[in-house]
Amino acid sequence: MPTPNLYVHSKTDPFQSVAPALRSNQVDILLATDRAPIIDSAGKVTYGAGRSRSLMFGSCVVEIGKDVNWNELTAESRTQTRKTPLPLQVASIREVGRFPETPYDLVEIGRQVKEDPLARSALAEADVKLCDEIARRLAQNPGKKDIFIFVPGVNYSLEESVFVMAELWHFMGRPGVAVAYSWPSGKNYAYDRESGEFSVFHLKQFLRSLAMCPAVEKIHILAHSRGSDVTMTAIRELNIRFRSLDKDTRKEMKLGNVVLAAADLDTDVFGQRVGAERVQLVPERLTIYISKSDKALGFAEWLFDSIRRLGQISAEDMTPSQKQSLAVLPEVQFIDARVKTDYLGHSYFHTNPAVSSDLILLLRDDHSAGTESGRPLIHQEGNFWEIRDNYMLQSTHPGD
Repeated sequence: MPTPNLYVHSKTDPFQSVAPALRSNQVDILLATDRAPIIDSAGKVTYGAGRSRSLMFGSCVVEIGKDVNWNELTAESRTQTRKTPLPLQVASIREVGRFPETPYDLVEIGRQVKEDPLARSALAEADVKLCDEIARRLAQNPGKKDIFIFVPGVNYSLEESVFVMAELWHFMGRPGVAVAYSWPSGKNYAYDRESGEFSVFHLKQFLRSLAMCPAVEKIHILAHSRGSDVTMTAIRELNIRFRSLDKDTRKEMKLGNVVLAAADLDTDVFGQRVGAERVQLVPERLTIYISKSDKALGFAEWLFDSIRRLGQISAEDMTPSQKQSLAVLPEVQFIDARVKTDYLGHSYFHTNPAVSSDLILLLRDDHSAGTESGRPLIHQEGNFWEIRDNYMLQSTHPGD
């Protein structure tokens, strides 16, 4: 991942405040996955695209560079032209706990069909293990008690999922706890799409358990591509449940920022499933990164005969009434990424140093869009903002 513009001409060093225990070229990500485990001939456990009925969580250590010390790593992390290569590799994966298989078994108790008490007991045990692991990680990292979760899209391997989270968290200055929620994708679009639907319950289970941890103050989610659908569906279903119990979903979920990058969602479907259920009101802020240059979304749009995918929508696509409805929701913000990308233009949120800079200011510093809030984006109109390649380069004006 290129060095974010944020650091290129700045004297600010995001790595000065990194906790001593985290100062190495190894990044320990909390991994949560319902990929089926695979054991090779040497007894090593890996995780492919197969589906598991149970969600595991544990440690995934990503190594940045080979034999690179902390000072070398931080120096290379603040320059545009690096002298030392920084390839990524997974050094180890260790399972800490696992939720019981779903759906939970049913048994007859007193002529009533109920969930198996053993399953409920296993769920409670997994909750405790997860909270203990979160508390351990937060204890070695004083400061912000926030959780940052990355939910990838289609065609991601487990390794790619943790690489993206490891890079972003490293450049954020390693605050709180970084989590990669890696659902079983990586075969083809059709299989991956249904795997996302398969994984929704497990993500709900995981978010509910995280929110129950006393040490956690806020939970932030960054979702990419089809991961946006997995994420918003999980939040939607939890919102319906909490509302039925007359509870405040945001408070129950401790939900701060929800970010949808290159969202592979039909805008009409999004409007009915998210807008109609008022899911956009659940997080403190909902940010949607969009790009007209996203060819992957263009393919999905053609495949499903969609009028528009959410990750490509613009202010011009909205009716006056839609814009008026958004106007009363200033913390629902669209960021139009008019930046250089690769051929597909689908991964700009972390491969483009202008966009990654904005993402850091949003997630790490909780800045709203606008110069007065610390994110000098170009204001288009209403809830729509624009970002260009020179964003946060001090040698240029952000509006140029």
